[in-house]
Amino acid sequence: MFYTIKELVEQATLDFNGSVAELMIHTETELTGRNREEIFQLMRRNLEVMKASVELGMSEDLSRSGLTGGDAAKLNYYIQHGKPLSDITVLSAARNAIAVNEHNAKMGLVCATPTAGSAGCLPAVLTTAIQKLHLSEEEQLHFLFTAGAFGLVVANNASISGAEGGCQAEVGSASAMSAAALTLAAGGTAFQASQALCFVIKNMLGLICDPVAGLVEVPCVKRNAMGASYAFIAADMALAGIESKIPADEVVDAMYQVGSSLPTAFRETAEGGLATTPTGRRYQKEIFGE
Repeated sequence: MFYTIKELVEQATLDFNGSVAELMIHTETELTGRNREEIFQLMRRNLEVMKASVELGMSEDLSRSGLTGGDAAKLNYYIQHGKPLSDITVLSAARNAIAVNEHNAKMGLVCATPTAGSAGCLPAVLTTAIQKLHLSEEEQLHFLFTAGAFGLVVANNASISGAEGGCQAEVGSASAMSAAALTLAAGGTAFQASQALCFVIKNMLGLICDPVAGLVEVPCVKRNAMGASYAFIAADMALAGIESKIPADEVVDAMYQVGSSLPTAFRETAEGGLATTPTGRRYQKEIFGE
C-alpha cells in the first residue's frame, strides 16, 4: 500500500518494474480481496461506460434545464470542417470531455472519475490517447489503473470533493490523474507521471466551484474541456524532462490547504462566483422559479 506520491513512485519503480498500474492492481487485491480477473472485469465495465458516454454525448439535444447540450457536436463539426488553431489531439480531448459532461447533464450514465462533475476529463484523455498512441485494451485498462493510483493519493491527502475543496479538487484532480496516466501510456516513467500531476495541480490551485443554479452544467462542462487539454500539455512537459521545483506531495498538501481556506461561497454552494452573476441568478429563476 502507498500513502504518498513519493511512495507510489518508489514502489512502482522498485517492485513493479516501473508499472504504476501493476502496483494499483496489487493494492486493489490487498484492499478488496478480489482476484486479478475480477478487478480487470470491473475496470472493463468502467472503460465501456466511458467510451459510450463520449459517443452518446455528441448529441445536439439540450439538457433538461436547457443550460447545456450541443457544444460537443459544434466542436466536432469545427474540427472536421473549420480551420482549428489548436492541435487536433488537444481539441479532440476537449470535444470528448464536453461530450461526457453534456451526457451527464442529460441524466446519461457516466463513470465518476473521480466525481460526476469531473467525469469528462479522464475518458476524454483516454479516448484521445487510444487514437494517438494506438493503445491496446490492456494498455487502456492500465491507463485507468494508473489514474486510479494517483487519484487515490490525492483523495486521501487533499480532496476530490467540490464541496470540500472547490473545483480544484474535482476537475483539478481529474485532469492531474489523466496527465499522470497519459505520461506513462506514452512511455514515460512513474516519476515523470508524478511531475505531470504536479503541473496540473499547480495550475488549478484555487479554482472555485460555482455551479450556476446549483447544477453540474455551467461552468462545469467547459472546465472539463480545459482540464482535458491541460493533461496533454502537462504530459508533454514531463516527457520533455521538465520537473516541478515543489515536490509532488507538497503540491498535494498545498491543494488541501488552499481548498480548506476557500470561503463556503466558492465550494459548490452556488453562493458566489459565476452562480451569483446577474445572468447566473436569472438562469436559476428561470429553471426553479422564485
